[in-house]
Parts: sequence; structure tokens; C-alpha cells
Amino acid sequence: MRSLMSRPAGHTRADADGPPPPMRLPRLSVDRRRHRLRGARQRPSPNHDARPHPRDLSLIVVHGISLPPGRFGGGHIDRLFANTLDPDAHPYFAAIRDLRVSTHLCVFRDGSVTQYVPFHRRAWHAGASLFAGRARCNDFSIGIELEGADTVAYEDAQYRTLGRCARALLSAYPTLARDRIVGHSDIAPGRKTDPGPAFDWLRLHIELEHPR
Repeated sequence: MRSLMSRPAGHTRADADGPPPPMRLPRLSVDRRRHRLRGARQRPSPNHDARPHPRDLSLIVVHGISLPPGRFGGGHIDRLFANTLDPDAHPYFAAIRDLRVSTHLCVFRDGSVTQYVPFHRRAWHAGASLFAGRARCNDFSIGIELEGADTVAYEDAQYRTLGRCARALLSAYPTLARDRIVGHSDIAPGRKTDPGPAFDWLRLHIELEHPR
């Protein structure tokens, strides 16, 4: 099983392009009483339920999402998690009209972050999955979507915000750990490929080690 800490070092976008320009990104921290991320936009999704053990948070799963596939913007992700996606707006939307999914957080291309499900509740992001011999990863994980596609480079602002989200979660929930940050493809190999080869795990490691 691969994880953040086991990704091999190598050439990164940061190496190639130099440091990203200054960006105004949200200050993030977790409200432990409400299990919400301060600094995130709140768009509650109806797609969640109780965790078997509410304090059992021991995994962060990084995903990639675009609607329609390969296209960004348009508010479709919000509508997917709210069950209000118009099936007549695109053929792909018609194909997923009965899908009921959610995530805890989504980091958009501009680095903004939206929360859909409180962290102590079970979001429906992982599906059939397995980590370290344990099935049903939704039970014990926090899902973070990145607006993107497997083969399209993620934005510098997204890495910075994802790093801030992860640090806030690690600080708030001691049961989480850096070596238990994985991709959707790690827990559902053969079924899922996101966040894909375009995602730079070393860059995330750098954001966690050297916050800006």
C-alpha cells in the first residue's frame, strides 16, 4: 500500500518552475466542537450518515474530480454533492443522475476550499475500498477532492491549500498521521485511478514540511 511518505522523490513542478507567486489563500483551522473547517465555504450535502465509531478518524483520502470529465468550473461539483445536478445539461450528467456521493472537502483550481460534510460524519467518497487490511474506508477516513483530472497538472494554489487542510486536520485529530494520507487509487486499485499521475505527492510532502 502506497502512502504520502512512501512516494519516491523525483522531479516536481516546483523544481521545474521555481516557487509559485504569492497567493491569497484562506487561513484554515478545525472547529472541533462543530467538526468544521474554519476558512472553508460551507455547502452542506445531504449525502452522509453516522460513522460506526465517530472518533475513529485515521485516514485521509485524496481524490480528483471534474464535471464533466476534464472540464473545470461551472458549479457542477457543488450540485453533484447536493443532488441537484441537471441531467439534461450534459450527457455525462444523465449517466450519473442517480449517483449519491459526497466528500468532506473539495479544493478548487483557485485554491478555495468548500466543506460538504462535517468531519465526524461519514461522507460517501471511497466506495468499495481497503486500507491496511481494513475494508470500508468511508468508516474511518476523511475525503478531500481536488478539482482536476488524472493527466492534467494540479494548480500551485491547490497544493498549498491541500497542505493547509491536511495540517489543520492533523492538528485537530491526533488519530490522523502523515503516513496515512493516500490516494483513491491506493485504496481502490483497479477500480479508481485518481488523483492520477498528474498529482505530485512530493509537492504535498513539501507543503506539509515547509508551510507558507
